[in-house]
Amino acid sequence: CLADETAVLLLYSLVQGNSDFLEYVLVRTDLDTLLMPILETLYSASRRTSNQIYMLLIILLILSQDSSFNASIHKMILPGVPWYKEHLLHQTSLGSLMVIILIRTVQYNLSKLRDVYLHTTCLATLANMAPHVHRLSAYASQRLVSLFYMLSRKYNKLVELRDDKLQTKAISTGDGLVEDMSAELQIYTDFLRIVLEILNAILTYALPRNPEVVYAIMHRQEVFQPFKSHPRFAELLENIYNVLDFFNSRMDAQRMDGEWSVEKVLLFIINNCRSWRGEGMKMFTQLHFSYEQESHPEEFFIPYVWQLVLSRCGFSFNADAITLFPVDMHANKEIYYDEMNTNQNGELNEQRVQFDP
Repeated sequence: CLADETAVLLLYSLVQGNSDFLEYVLVRTDLDTLLMPILETLYSASRRTSNQIYMLLIILLILSQDSSFNASIHKMILPGVPWYKEHLLHQTSLGSLMVIILIRTVQYNLSKLRDVYLHTTCLATLANMAPHVHRLSAYASQRLVSLFYMLSRKYNKLVELRDDKLQTKAISTGDGLVEDMSAELQIYTDFLRIVLEILNAILTYALPRNPEVVYAIMHRQEVFQPFKSHPRFAELLENIYNVLDFFNSRMDAQRMDGEWSVEKVLLFIINNCRSWRGEGMKMFTQLHFSYEQESHPEEFFIPYVWQLVLSRCGFSFNADAITLFPVDMHANKEIYYDEMNTNQNGELNEQRVQFDP
């Protein structure tokens, strides 16, 4: 029933407010029963309301807080995903599909909704999943590296726009537009760092189990080059280049008859993963995002529930007499994360993604 927005709201209420129900969901061995309708609904995000998309993403974020959930979704193999049209997904793990759909949602948001809080929720879920990734598919691995590239293009465009405005005599450095650009630039800097931390977590904790991720990083290694000296990214990129150096040097030393094909490169990576010991890798504190409902959730949920009643009850209300919510507008939600704890290096140990009416 998850195609119905009221069912999504009910599921959110149960998962968020009933610990016994959440535990029941997490211990089930048929997680695809719940996740496949959620992922299919997110796949068709353009035909859904923003409220429904947020609810589904928050449900996934709550589930991803459990390490056993993150591990088990990669053990379930799907013979096919008929509703996914952009790419043939054959024998793909449920975890790989979840990574693909979350990244696709970020991509959709970049082009359509442009909602910073939707980005935060998707990336927070991916970050929770990262240390437990197991045999991520080739397509999911490619999309993960492409996610960094997509965000880096947005980041570079913002840098150019800000610099152009600063160089224009008509606009001073104190101009509000420039300040807005700087604030947006900071947001995308944070997003890029989270993606690098996601890649780092996979390479640090699960590299031997994810040769396709190594292949995707090697295949697109040029996308990381412009950020090697960036003060926010330098440490994280050291680890990525440590991995690249390890595999590139062994590939250069191995004589090949003919050209390197995709199959030969992947086989080479799989073989060399066995000798990978992680030497020289810096260990960063794992990011862990948790969802926390605001202190007065009724300020959002009471109008939202009545909006659903109004649209589905089958009899009419006098719209002019409704003061609980704007009849022609959807209630807005705001999701943000705040720093819970930092280590000595200033790295975040835990964030909470909150729901602000």
